[in-house]
Amino acid sequence: MNISKDIKPITYLKAHAPELLKQINETHRPVVITQNGEPKAVLQDPQSYENIRNAIGILKLLSQGEEDIKKGKLKSQDEVFSKIESILKDK
Repeated sequence: MNISKDIKPITYLKAHAPELLKQINETHRPVVITQNGEPKAVLQDPQSYENIRNAIGILKLLSQGEEDIKKGKLKSQDEVFSKIESILKDK
């Protein structure tokens, strides 16, 4: 991946928006948009954005689980399965 190809000034975005959107959706590579030489935004296809959001959600859950383990907030596998079986029997 050559990131230098994926950095474009805002003037390029204004003049080539349809082509840029096509590129982003075909390659699934984000494009960094600059203004006055400074990065100001990142354009990304919806599927890649959703994948990143899902990955962040999973990482948050893992982090919370690790904190629970550190605090001793655990249940054994047998306790969990017993609770599930109890709930299912009541239905």
